[in-house]
Amino acid sequence: MDGPNNGIVLYHYSFSPYARRVIWYLALRGIDYAECKQAPVLPRPDLKALGINYRRIPLLAIGRDVYCDSRLILRKLEELFPDGALGASNPEEKAIQKFLEIWAVESGVFNRASQLIPSSMPLLNDPKFVKDREDLTSRPWSKEGIDANRPEALAAIRSGFQFLESTLLADGRDWVLKTDRPTLADIEAIWTFDWLNGLKGALPRDLISAKQYPKVFAWIERFNGVLQKAKAQAPKPTSLKGDVAAQRIFNASFAEKDLGIDQADPLGLRQGALVEIYPIDSGSRHHDTGHLIGLSQDEAVLHIGSEEKGIRVHYPRTGFRIKTLTVGGESKL
Repeated sequence: MDGPNNGIVLYHYSFSPYARRVIWYLALRGIDYAECKQAPVLPRPDLKALGINYRRIPLLAIGRDVYCDSRLILRKLEELFPDGALGASNPEEKAIQKFLEIWAVESGVFNRASQLIPSSMPLLNDPKFVKDREDLTSRPWSKEGIDANRPEALAAIRSGFQFLESTLLADGRDWVLKTDRPTLADIEAIWTFDWLNGLKGALPRDLISAKQYPKVFAWIERFNGVLQKAKAQAPKPTSLKGDVAAQRIFNASFAEKDLGIDQADPLGLRQGALVEIYPIDSGSRHHDTGHLIGLSQDEAVLHIGSEEKGIRVHYPRTGFRIKTLTVGGESKL
C-alpha cells in the first residue's frame, strides 16, 4: 500500500482483547503500521475528528478507508496484503476458521468470558469506567451483578476449554489446522482463552488450569512463544497523535476502488442513499450517518464527510443494522 507504514493507522487501547487480535495478526505477518492510542473509555476525540461515532475498539484505517470491527479488519488485511496471508487455503479449513470466528464472537463465548472479570478489579471502583461499560454493553456493571453472573459464565467457559481439549487439539497437533505455524484459525480460537488466562483472578485454577486442560494450556504457551519472537522481529509501530493520524488519513488515497451496491440485497437500497449504521449487540447507542456507497453480503460502506476530504467507513453486515434516513420528509433512496 502507498504511504508510510503501509498506509495503516490502528486505533486501539492496550488492554482491549479485540484489538489484541489485530495486533497479533500484524506482528505474525511482520506488517509495518502506525498506531493512535485511545482512552479505554469515551470520549475519543481522535475518532470524532474523523467524523466517526462508532465507539468500539479497534478501528483500522488503510489510506482513507476505515474499517470497523476486528472480524472485518482481519478479513481486509488478508485481502489487501495477500503475500504471506495467514488465512486457510482450502474450503474445509476455511469452514473451520469461519466457524471459530462465529463461535468466539457471535455465539457468545467472549461475552461469557467478559462476565468473568473479577469484581475486585480496581477499575470497577471507577464510576466513569463502570458507566462507560454500561453504555457499551447495555447491562449493569455493578459488583453484585458481576458476582451473580459468574457461575453461569464459568460453566460456559469451562465448556469452551473442554471443547478445544477434546476436539481440535485432541490429537496433539501444534496448531489448529495442522500447519507449521499459527494461522488465522489459531487467532480466532485462542484469543478469548488467552485473555482470560492472563486476567488475574478470572479463572479458578482448581477448575481451569493445565492440570485439567493440558493441551489447551500448552497451545496457549506455544502461541505466545511464537508471538513474542514475531514481535521482536516485526517493525515497531509508529505512534501518532490524533491530529497527525487524522491528517495522514485525510491526505491519503482510498485503499479500495471497486465499490458498488448489491442489487439483489433484501434491503433494496440504492447508491448514495442517506443511511445510519450501528451495531446491535454492543455500542448500539452510537450511530454513524453517511451516504451508502458500498453494500455486499458481508459489508456496508458509508462515505462520511465532504466529497473532497471525506472518508469511507466499512462495517460488517453481521451484527449491524442499516436504516434509511429521510430529509424533509422524503427518503433519499
